[in-house]
Amino acid sequence: MMDDEDLNRIGSARGNAFDTMFLIQMIEHHEGAIDMAETEKQQGLYGPAKTLADDIITSQTAEITQMREMLKNG
Repeated sequence: MMDDEDLNRIGSARGNAFDTMFLIQMIEHHEGAIDMAETEKQQGLYGPAKTLADDIITSQTAEITQMREMLKNG
């Protein structure tokens, strides 16, 4: 997750630099969500939460792919 230094850097960035930092930070954020969802799938007991974890993994993985493509083409 972002620390104060990251927040200050992104807060003062503009244009392409801002977009790049935003996408990089969002990829890291999504990767963290996927890690948490995988833990839920392995250790959780509540069926609906495990189903939600599957949905999170699917959607966040697709968004990471999209954001990486945007970085590549940006």
